[in-house]
Amino acid sequence: MSAVFSHGRLRLYLLKLLNEGPRHGYELIRLLENRFHGLYAPSAGTIYPRLQRMEADGLITHKAEGGRKVYEIADAGREELDRRARELEALEADINASLADLSTLADEVEQGVRGSVRDLKKELKEASRQARSAPPGPSSFGWGYPPRPGAAGTRPASPPPAGAVDELEEKAAQLLAEVRRLARTGRASQETMRATLVVLDGAIDQVRRLLR
Repeated sequence: MSAVFSHGRLRLYLLKLLNEGPRHGYELIRLLENRFHGLYAPSAGTIYPRLQRMEADGLITHKAEGGRKVYEIADAGREELDRRARELEALEADINASLADLSTLADEVEQGVRGSVRDLKKELKEASRQARSAPPGPSSFGWGYPPRPGAAGTRPASPPPAGAVDELEEKAAQLLAEVRRLARTGRASQETMRATLVVLDGAIDQVRRLLR
């Protein structure tokens, strides 16, 4: 989303919002979040320094109301808004295009994680079933551990420790929830989210190798 608001375009969009009426900083953040359907929400550390700079440049003013600063557009801000009207139109078009890309990519990340978690659950359950049904043998000592020194004879294969499968399933579900949250905030770039998919695929492959 930073590419959409590069080169002073966030300042331009803030002027647009303030031209619609006085707003306090938190309200501007929420309006931007709503504009992006929850896929992007700028932080306070992004918005407030820009508002301070815009006020220093004479584009906006503020007054205190109920312990909050309420910002209003100044005449100089309206002049800049008029001067950059075509740029604002292009910005709106870029926002719409970015929204479409982010929505698609967020769905791709979520579906990819859901599929990986679903497959992992099946493999965990299958590993547990095979461990319980495996015949006794020299290599069947515990959950993948070698026999203790001096141990005599063999004993049946042991399934994964009690609750291990449930614990791994819970961790996988937590991962899904976290990835969904990060994807939906829109704070990660498209490149970062695609890299996330690659990392997740690699991690799932490693888990599969461990289970075999």
